Amino acid sequence: MLTTHTLQPREAARRAHAAADSAAAAAAVFDPSTWQKMLQIVRTQHPSLNRSWFDQLAPRQLSNGVIQVHVITPAQLNFCQSQCQQPFTQAAQVVLARLVAVSFHCDNLPTGGVFNDQDQPMILSPDYTFENFVVGPCNRLPHAASFAVAENPGKAYNPLFIHGGVGLGKTHLLQAICQQVLERQNDARILYLSCDSFINQFITAVQHGDMSQFRYRFRHVDVLVIDDIHFLRGHERTQEEFFHTFNTLYQGNKQIILSADAPPSEIPELEERLVSRFNWGLVARVEKPCYETRVAIIQKKAKLRGLELADDVICYVASKVENNTRELEGAITRIQGMAMLQAGKIDMDLARAALGETGTPEQRRITIQQIIDAVTTYYNVRTSDLQSKRRHKSIAFPRQVCMYFARKHTRYSLEEIGGYFGGRDHTTVLHAVRTVTGDMKEDPQIAEQINHIEGQLS
Repeated sequence: MLTTHTLQPREAARRAHAAADSAAAAAAVFDPSTWQKMLQIVRTQHPSLNRSWFDQLAPRQLSNGVIQVHVITPAQLNFCQSQCQQPFTQAAQVVLARLVAVSFHCDNLPTGGVFNDQDQPMILSPDYTFENFVVGPCNRLPHAASFAVAENPGKAYNPLFIHGGVGLGKTHLLQAICQQVLERQNDARILYLSCDSFINQFITAVQHGDMSQFRYRFRHVDVLVIDDIHFLRGHERTQEEFFHTFNTLYQGNKQIILSADAPPSEIPELEERLVSRFNWGLVARVEKPCYETRVAIIQKKAKLRGLELADDVICYVASKVENNTRELEGAITRIQGMAMLQAGKIDMDLARAALGETGTPEQRRITIQQIIDAVTTYYNVRTSDLQSKRRHKSIAFPRQVCMYFARKHTRYSLEEIGGYFGGRDHTTVLHAVRTVTGDMKEDPQIAEQINHIEGQLS
């Protein structure tokens, strides 16, 4: 017969296990109302970080002073770990009134990945997905081609060559392809870098006699993405190396994706054999968004940030910012920032102030589109003429005037300005500025023309 003394140790052990199970269950539950308070603080104090997918973040437990938060995609994990760690930790400490930290985790980490020029995992933007890309007449073909490549890399369009001016969505499409390829092929190895980085790595490999490692790195990938491939022009030895790298990947049915500011045939000092190969797949141009597309972009960007904008504000921004998606996003950021500073409602007055309409003429920001409109009206030429390769003086001089004003009144670099006018390089823009400046000094009639157009801009 068992005595009371023999039962007590067993009962104590049972109770200890029960207590441990209870503690584990408690640790696995995080109060939803506490989490919502944390989200509200982050969204209020860091509006530029706010994303609509924050609602999908799931706090799993608070254990040992660490709140473990689950995210859905690797891109979201990268974004949260690189930009949200401190804001969320500060919010948690405010709400809980104790020293805690927030840690982000993802269950769907790929065994492959996207790697940069240092062979380190590249941080992709969770905003740059196909779901968040606004499709319009300006980008329908490159979007469809990009989606087809992401679904069937190496077989749909190879290579895929996307070209267009700055801020029109090329990077968005490139990153969307990478993210979707990884979703479908968990172990895919993607190398994503700029053309300038490819050139520098080639030069370093030659100097150190390390070409075998260089070639292995670039020729043993599933997807190679090179941004701004037009910078390959004039680099004869690098072009030859890229030619062989291209052939190796192409013959192995590995996907090649390239972006540039001009189509292959219009990139100067590019070997004909490379031009030919770049045209083997699909060459797709991204154009400036029309008004309706700009409205849709603003709506999408605002929703992504959890920002409510009235229809009249959306239409106003779309009508004032015409050049590219990047400028639209900048306008939304300024409106959001001013609303936060003034703690006021986002209305037309605030939008006008954010976009500079209440300032003096010197404070107002002149856009390239305003310059193009003023110049094409004065000289009676078409925008398409300015962006063409035509060199007749009736077209070339108005184009030079546009470049002159763009350099004088905007903060764009010479390369970016050239991108707006048919993908011309920085030396062309510099030549245009010098030509117009010299003509103004030598010809009073030209000086009068330039001053008249500048008056229309102010």
